[in-house]
Amino acid sequence: MHARDVMTASVVTVSPDTDVRTIARCLIERGISAVPVVDGAGRVVGIVSEGDLMRRAEAGTERHHSWWLELLASPEEKAHDYAKSHGLTAKDVMTHPVVTVTEDASLGEIAMLLERHRIKRVPVVRDGRVVGIVSRANLLHGLVAREAAPAGAPDDARIREQVLAGVKAAGISEPYVNVVVSGGIVHIWGFVGSEVEKDAIRVAADTAPGVRAVQNNVAVAAPPLLRGGWA
Repeated sequence: MHARDVMTASVVTVSPDTDVRTIARCLIERGISAVPVVDGAGRVVGIVSEGDLMRRAEAGTERHHSWWLELLASPEEKAHDYAKSHGLTAKDVMTHPVVTVTEDASLGEIAMLLERHRIKRVPVVRDGRVVGIVSRANLLHGLVAREAAPAGAPDDARIREQVLAGVKAAGISEPYVNVVVSGGIVHIWGFVGSEVEKDAIRVAADTAPGVRAVQNNVAVAAPPLLRGGWA
């Protein structure tokens, strides 16, 4: 399996000039934990996660070093901490450069990157532009789906595209739903606000040509509990 097989394709992005408070509201309202920062050409220039917004002066959570650490800290480290805690826009607080992968990256390669860089998710890019995001949860989804795959797999990529298109046509918020197809078996994870939406997702999967079976793991949760998409 590759990044394209498990990635969340509906990705929320912000510009370098997006206000920090706007980003915070976006993370809360969308139920995600990070947003890629893209320039005017749509190319990734950084990423802002919840961690980047934890140490803020206005919340009284900025970092305070002991006197001896202050003496040891370099001017660059002090400037970095100040920008993180006082910066007003994405370009001030974002993490950069960004670790990215292409759609052809294997799940094993992605797992090693997440572990090596101690990150929770990685944007998927095509010609430098974001086309998806793969999180640790997405990797687990791929693992479960691959274990259940029978021999003689049909065109899983095509099936996945059709199921996702059906989910979108049903008006369901895609960031909260992830679809992985392996051996013609459709595995669906995520959260929706009602049983009707959950049933619509099942119908989208059942009616896609080539589907052998559907494992619907979608949970129904009240809107305040909808959390994280898979980012």
